[in-house]
Amino acid sequence: MIYFKFPFDEKLYSTDRNNQTQMISFQSFNQPETVEFAGNIIEIDSLSNEALNTDLLSKSNADFVAETKDEYTRKLQEIIEIIQQNKLPKVVISRRKIVQLDHEIHLKESFQNLCNSYPNAFRYIFIKDGNAWMGAFSEVLGKFNKITHQFETMSLAGTLPVSEAWSGKEIEEQKPVSSYIRNILQKYSGQNQLKESETYDHISGNIKHLRTDFKVKINPENVDQIIHELHPTPAVCGIPKEFCKEIIEKYEKFPRELYAGFIKIETDDFIQYFVNLRCAKLYHNSVHLFAGGGITAQSNPEKEWTETELKAGAVLNNLSFI
Repeated sequence: MIYFKFPFDEKLYSTDRNNQTQMISFQSFNQPETVEFAGNIIEIDSLSNEALNTDLLSKSNADFVAETKDEYTRKLQEIIEIIQQNKLPKVVISRRKIVQLDHEIHLKESFQNLCNSYPNAFRYIFIKDGNAWMGAFSEVLGKFNKITHQFETMSLAGTLPVSEAWSGKEIEEQKPVSSYIRNILQKYSGQNQLKESETYDHISGNIKHLRTDFKVKINPENVDQIIHELHPTPAVCGIPKEFCKEIIEKYEKFPRELYAGFIKIETDDFIQYFVNLRCAKLYHNSVHLFAGGGITAQSNPEKEWTETELKAGAVLNNLSFI
């Protein structure tokens, strides 16, 4: 069972399971794990209480013990030294915030809260074989128009509370993300065909990011290859990609699972790919909230911890309980 809403669209959608060629698929960060929902995408009237039953949730693994603030900030200091030694533009490091529950989650109400809080985001909740996730996020990995062959994506990086002013750290963090995307798309487009917007503020609930949009006309047969090259973007991994993935594998305490992977949704007219950020894995007895940040040579570990707390709040602050 999956329910979802597209950005700026309050219609509620699911799948009818009648079609095996169209499907919604969730790819994990390293892409060995896939969760799929086959069927035509259909508009529905309301959420099902039966489908969103907490009895369908599994219990969390007792081995999961979240990092403390001291553990996380000490680790970031080591990573900052690696960044400085190797002159890396950025590495994205994440953590799990684990909240133990005294009461059952009201899944239906929690998802409705999330939808109301983030109208400009892709919002979803699913339960399949005891595996349950919920999220709301705005980052588009790619959107391909099957009719016009236009491909769109965005560079989204740098994070601050809405009320704060941008500093050099956030501006420098976003630049290599834009450069990375620009270089990939130019390989698949004709001369001067790539359209790039000015960088502007992207508001997402209580935080903001720096965003640059890209549009280009491509050949349909190149869509999968472009997505393969874009993922994981510097916004969720770092630069250079392979070296940063090694750092992530070595230093992150837990596997990312579906966090920082992507969701593919195909309809008759479009193929859309959303990066699975601001999300949580739901258990019967706990919630695992995923959050990360771009670490640069100028990063302050204390501020990076605060940033992950803000991001974890995207889902946490919208949970309701029975």
